Amino acid sequence: MASTLSLIFLTLTPLLLFSHHQTLAQKAPAPSSGPANLTGILTKGGQYTTFLRLLSETQVGNQIDNQLNSSTEGLTVLAPTDNAFNNLKAGTLNGLSRQDQVNLILYHVLPKYYTLDNFQTVSNPVRTQFSDDGLNFTSQGHQLNVSTGLVETQINNALWAEFPLAVYQSDAVLLPPSLFGAKSPASAPPPEKSSSTTPADSGDKNKTKEAAAPSENSTGDSSKRNVGLGLVAGLLVVCMGVLS
Repeated sequence: MASTLSLIFLTLTPLLLFSHHQTLAQKAPAPSSGPANLTGILTKGGQYTTFLRLLSETQVGNQIDNQLNSSTEGLTVLAPTDNAFNNLKAGTLNGLSRQDQVNLILYHVLPKYYTLDNFQTVSNPVRTQFSDDGLNFTSQGHQLNVSTGLVETQINNALWAEFPLAVYQSDAVLLPPSLFGAKSPASAPPPEKSSSTTPADSGDKNKTKEAAAPSENSTGDSSKRNVGLGLVAGLLVVCMGVLS
């Protein structure tokens, strides 16, 4: 009897194990196919509404999708949270032209796939998709900081890190210096050409003119004297006529 039960157990055990493995295989999720979806990753993150809106309005999101399909280097996105955008000065985004908004978003995209360990030894400045400005990464222990020269924040939380795409949370909007740095002062207007004549010379010239031109008072006095002499001469002629 015991030998019969042992034989049945040995016969059924492989069948039970095979059935168990088949059940686990059916429940296991199928591996994802195709490139990572940046929009899906950010949506799942739950705090990237503004960044998602800008990706859509500027068409940079489509550009990233196209690059992921063709790039051999991969991409890295530093995604600012909604709180990061809320901390900007009021009107900052609305004050940018559409092209400047595009450049701002491209500044958060690196044209290469970086793991957090890669950033520990990277050469600064790190090139971004906005070619005018780069980023500087520094690390202290397990803390990784990124700086634009105007803003510095930590980069630690990986939302996605599987080649060809890495997405990291940024608690600040990275402001490129060429867009938000101090503007060079406008060139001062050239000084007005000064007259070669000094005030003293002008005064001397005026005095010369006054000396050369007779004054109205002197002319009037001369006329009065001439009239007086004419009257005296006339009286003398009349007296002489009477006496004769």
